[in-house]
Amino acid sequence: MSDFEQASAVPPPPPSGGTPSADEKQWAMFAHLSALVGGLITAGWAGGIGCVIGPFIIWQIKKDSLPFAAEQAKEALNFNISLAIVMLVLFLLGILTIGIGFIVIGPLMGLIGLAALVLVIIAAIKSHDGVAYRYPFTLRLVK
Repeated sequence: MSDFEQASAVPPPPPSGGTPSADEKQWAMFAHLSALVGGLITAGWAGGIGCVIGPFIIWQIKKDSLPFAAEQAKEALNFNISLAIVMLVLFLLGILTIGIGFIVIGPLMGLIGLAALVLVIIAAIKSHDGVAYRYPFTLRLVK
């Protein structure tokens, strides 16, 4: 293989320190919104798995070609994993209290879900504007 063929096989480098391209911004927004779609499709069941699938797929597909979109997909993935862990712990606490704890835990889960909805919408808008968004209170499990 000649030097020219080897050079043309390498993907183009990401944009240098500038603003993300329109394609990157759009995929970053999709990464955040895919968590909402996954949650709607699974109706919140399956332990939050539905909310994790979309960002995970976008991260895997775009991690080599669109760095901004991949970073935002990874951020959405980490947020939704953290959210699933919190909801699972609260659910288990409700079960351990023989259902009585759901009097407090049920409304708390609703408030957390509403806050998550607001944060995902904010993240989608920010990423569409080309601003990297970092969710608060998120475990960064996927590096």
